[in-house]
Amino acid sequence: MSVRMDQDEAWAFLERGHTAILTTLRRDGWPVSLPLWYVVEDRAIYVATPERSKKVSRIRNDDRACLVVEQGQQWAELAAVELPVRATILEPGAEADRAGALFADKYAAFRPAPSRMPKATTKHYQGQVVIRLDPVGRLLSWDNAKLRLHG
Repeated sequence: MSVRMDQDEAWAFLERGHTAILTTLRRDGWPVSLPLWYVVEDRAIYVATPERSKKVSRIRNDDRACLVVEQGQQWAELAAVELPVRATILEPGAEADRAGALFADKYAAFRPAPSRMPKATTKHYQGQVVIRLDPVGRLLSWDNAKLRLHG
């Protein structure tokens, strides 16, 4: 039996996920991988980041990126989806607003109240931009739970 997920299983896995690792490329070609929150709608993936972040400047320089979402603690639970993507920084408007609403819904229970945040942190996260990640090429997936262990 294969541990690969079919397309529908992989997208359902992505939609259920909480945190992704996004890898972007520096100007010298070296990868930078960082964890972040993400949302999925109609097989488009959205991330948000401060407008002045290095991630934004790396994407402006080279839109190639890679996204990985994984889960599991025990070997038999390990599952992941890896997608090569092209990153597009969205202009303010309907698509960015819709993605922002998806973030607000998905992560409301995970964010501290703004009144609890240090002023410098609040200031840092103001001016968020939304980035759409469009899959290109073949996705890689596995779900070890598909294997039947002996005993």
